[in-house]
Amino acid sequence: MLKVSDALLSARDVSLTLNGRSILDHVTIDVRPNEIVTVIGPNGAGKSTLVRCLLGLQPITSGEIIRSKALRIGYVPQRFPQTPNVPLDVRRLLSLTLKPSESEIDAALAETGIAHLKHAAVARLSGGELQRALLARALLRKPELLVLDEPVQAVDFMGEARMYELISEIRRQHGCGILMVSHDLHMVMAESDHVVCLNGHVCCEGGPSKVQQDPEFARLFGPSAARMIAAYTHHHDHDHESHGHGCDHDHHRH
Repeated sequence: MLKVSDALLSARDVSLTLNGRSILDHVTIDVRPNEIVTVIGPNGAGKSTLVRCLLGLQPITSGEIIRSKALRIGYVPQRFPQTPNVPLDVRRLLSLTLKPSESEIDAALAETGIAHLKHAAVARLSGGELQRALLARALLRKPELLVLDEPVQAVDFMGEARMYELISEIRRQHGCGILMVSHDLHMVMAESDHVVCLNGHVCCEGGPSKVQQDPEFARLFGPSAARMIAAYTHHHDHDHESHGHGCDHDHHRH
């Protein structure tokens, strides 16, 4: 077991009560370098709230949040506020809060596969294109930790698969830790090292194969979800490796 100090970001027994209602109940989670940790759970489970707490955007009621010193975080929020009447192109979006060089902008757009959209109006982008632009913006921070809140929302099924492949590739290229929130079970499970199943509290956690066999997982998502993921993960593993057993840390060996 790695020490807490190995983690980029840790939550210890974090609880949050808002207006007398318990939102998070004694949640503990760690994200380490070069690790993809995915938080899954039903709507209203507190996933986005947990992210906001971890980032320091939402004060917690009790517990502790520990970040490694001077941690550089790239954050892709669930919703990006758009002002319809303000003309904003992708290049300007990437330099809103940073002062990247032109070559840095070009590299980030190339890495996320949207170099051709540099001068496109943000308001005219598809859901998937906007997510890639926001991901490019996050990468300009040279993050040690990348936080992605529902990165495939408004993306079609094929686009989802490509987006998860891109996220895995970013981890391989940059060695950053990735904390991802999703309700998209099958692909997330295949791409994650550690899965945390949240419903106000941590219902179960571990490597994908361990979580999908946990009775709590079946209780939350239904027995068919575990079967569907098992079939998907088995098929998916053949693309990556010849041995199909245990997917807890196989992705580290690429």
